[in-house]
Amino acid sequence: MAETETDPPAPPPGPHEGPHEGPNPHENRRQVLYWRLLARLSGAEEQPALESAGVAATEDAGLPAALMDPGVTVDTLVQRFPGLAAEFEALSQAAAGAAAPEDPPAPGGGDVGEQEVRRAALMSKLLLNVFSTGSGDVTAERLSAWQSDAGWLEQAFGHAPGSLRGRPRDGGLGGSLGELEGDLVRRMRLREVLADDDLASRLSPSMSLVEQLLRDKDHLSGTALANAKALIRRYVDEVAEVLRTRVSQASAGAVDRSVPPKRVFRNLDLQRTVWKNLPNWNPEDQRLYVDRLFYRRTAKRIEPARLIVVVDQSGSMVDAMVNCTILASIFTGLPKVDVHLVAYDTRALDLTPWVHDPFETLLRTRLGGGTDGRVALEQVRPKVADPRNTVVVWISDFFEWNERPVFGGMEALHRSGVRFIPVGSVTSGGRQSVNPWFRQRFTDMGTPVLSGHIDKLVFELKNFLG
Repeated sequence: MAETETDPPAPPPGPHEGPHEGPNPHENRRQVLYWRLLARLSGAEEQPALESAGVAATEDAGLPAALMDPGVTVDTLVQRFPGLAAEFEALSQAAAGAAAPEDPPAPGGGDVGEQEVRRAALMSKLLLNVFSTGSGDVTAERLSAWQSDAGWLEQAFGHAPGSLRGRPRDGGLGGSLGELEGDLVRRMRLREVLADDDLASRLSPSMSLVEQLLRDKDHLSGTALANAKALIRRYVDEVAEVLRTRVSQASAGAVDRSVPPKRVFRNLDLQRTVWKNLPNWNPEDQRLYVDRLFYRRTAKRIEPARLIVVVDQSGSMVDAMVNCTILASIFTGLPKVDVHLVAYDTRALDLTPWVHDPFETLLRTRLGGGTDGRVALEQVRPKVADPRNTVVVWISDFFEWNERPVFGGMEALHRSGVRFIPVGSVTSGGRQSVNPWFRQRFTDMGTPVLSGHIDKLVFELKNFLG
């Protein structure tokens, strides 16, 4: 008989393969969780089938069904189930693409395992609690709960809780969180909350809340005004502590080489002294004979420097105003620095008498209104006694209704020898929309608009004032 061809025998199943591969149940569960999240965030009516499937997928992954309840905060979850705290904290690794604990590959579904399902459930919880804010009035408890959940989400993306919300004009996730928080604050019956000591104590200070309080402060009295001031004070103190650290860590200005070093022990440059006296080394008695000592130069400035901070107090600049007001108060405490502070809209207000106390300064500002930099220039010019020893920091979006005269005044300050620093934003990392007409002219003048991280401004000021 003729030999007939036969198919080669099939290879034995791999270590993770069954005799008949099917869909990966872990992949299916993860997809269910994502579809449920999208349905919830779309604002559509609750889908009972997706809700029940989501609960089942969560329980199959060994997680509590309470994870699917939008009314339960993350803080409540980790209190009831302490083991979840570490998993929420570990989400930052997954968000950054870091490797997660390995699961055995599931049949028919690549490398999606139970850990991926658990992460999907935890991240869905965070996203839903933060981005599904509903409508209608907001209570103090609701705002506090949202801020806590937003903090967990920020932590999941590798940021300290509250840090992204401090970037309301930065776009991306930080901008979205800032807008959501601002919307919640606007939907609060803030005056009623402030009038109740218990409700007011549950509020967590934030840039959005401080902005609303500053806008409304003239309409508050009694208990409500006292609670508003306490919240502003708490926020100012928190930001001031961060900024003080940044100022102290920033490099100082260049040493003044024209000033001879003080010949005191603490200024002795031991390394240079040894190096310069090496020719005096005596190998016989193993001694270095020093006939000249060298000292470090430490003097940086003889005359006091004058720092003039000009702040546009229109509503769009509130975040920059808070940060720069605090920063001005910090530099007030430095030796040989004379600090002046001017706030303006269509009128200018000299806040120098209160510059040492940012809290009192902010209470004297008026948010909103137009912008006319000419009135600020009238306040600034008499303060410039020694142009080359003066720095003017001008914080604004520079949307002026009378552009050319304002820029002409700024250009005149720069040409006189003043160190002029135009600033579009000094949040913890935000960006500011700056008038392109001014932006281009500042660039042509050699003083480009400083915008972004506040460390940039701290560095510039320390270099000048050091």
